[in-house]
Amino acid sequence: MSFKSFLKNRITLSVMGGIVLMAVLVSAAYLLLGAITKHNQEITVPDLTGMSVEEAGRLLASEKMRLNIVDSVYVKRMGRGLVYRQNPKAGSKVKEGRCIHLTINAKNSKKVRMPNLVGYSLRQAKAELLSKGLVLGRLVYRPDLATDNVLKQMLGGTEVLPGTEVESESAVDLILGLNPSDNTTYIPYLLGMKYLNAVDAVHDNSLNVDEVLFDNTVKDYTDSLNAVVYLQEPESVEDSAFVKGTGLSLYLTTDVTKVPERVEETDSTFTELTVR
Repeated sequence: MSFKSFLKNRITLSVMGGIVLMAVLVSAAYLLLGAITKHNQEITVPDLTGMSVEEAGRLLASEKMRLNIVDSVYVKRMGRGLVYRQNPKAGSKVKEGRCIHLTINAKNSKKVRMPNLVGYSLRQAKAELLSKGLVLGRLVYRPDLATDNVLKQMLGGTEVLPGTEVESESAVDLILGLNPSDNTTYIPYLLGMKYLNAVDAVHDNSLNVDEVLFDNTVKDYTDSLNAVVYLQEPESVEDSAFVKGTGLSLYLTTDVTKVPERVEETDSTFTELTVR
């Protein structure tokens, strides 16, 4: 074998050896990295919503995860200090030691100042309450010259003065005037309407919601917002008038197939107006 051939073989063997060594090192590094990061060993994130921070912390610790409170909101219909939202979401796959970021419901409610609604019309008062983060409650009518004119503003059965600090989302009841010559209204057709839209329509017609009944398809607050009216009492009857302040019962479901199709009136025969 010539010196040139010998040198060529040595270089080839060196290159091949280098490639093999590199492959071994890469494989070892990959195996080591997998061991350190627990490759393919994932944990399912539990659902923490509605838990106290202490409960969530204990559960995460038992699953070898950590928590971090990143924000707070105020939700009136939820318990104070409970987990409102989490990131990653429940059911996500994470590695051991992952930090779960929580948004909790604030322990202290947000306060707003009560506006002065006396002298406003019902429509104006409703818009003002909405702009202040408050909710229109019951409509209580008293004899007066001006129908739907606000006489008093009440909270929990007590008159509340303008400027008083109250919890946001509080339901404010209104004492309204009712003139005997202008004291009737009509029942709106609510079937198929979502819950809050139906309540708005009831108030816009100077009526009250006395009872709200959800069927078994409504499991939580979110379902209630998406539920639609499938039955109302009294029904919406053409040319039938009711005294303002009359209360309605609403039956709601998330199953839209329960909502009957609306039948349009085709009979043009005159129907006498009846007041109930």
